[in-house]
Amino acid sequence: MPVNRSEAPQALHLPRLAQGTPGEWVRLPGGNVQVVTLSGTLTGPAMSGWLVCLTGEAVVDLPLGNFVRLRPGEGYHVTPDQPWTAFGTRDGTTLLLGAGWSG
Repeated sequence: MPVNRSEAPQALHLPRLAQGTPGEWVRLPGGNVQVVTLSGTLTGPAMSGWLVCLTGEAVVDLPLGNFVRLRPGEGYHVTPDQPWTAFGTRDGTTLLLGAGWSG
């Protein structure tokens, strides 16, 4: 009896997906994850989750003159009561926001 093999699952290349619409969040199907390639300054959504730098480098401005610099592989836990904005310091900076991930 022949065995039907389904196609191998395809991985999503998150930075490439986000680069299709710079400056706009792209929500991934089936979860609370979204990615964005920074284009200018981006005001972050008021939600709880982890903001992770995938490529490039970003500065995340926080209240009271504080900021966090994110390099690839680094993350920062954002909360709804702490407004933030981000901008890339390198071309092609891509961020991932996992909403609802606990910190």
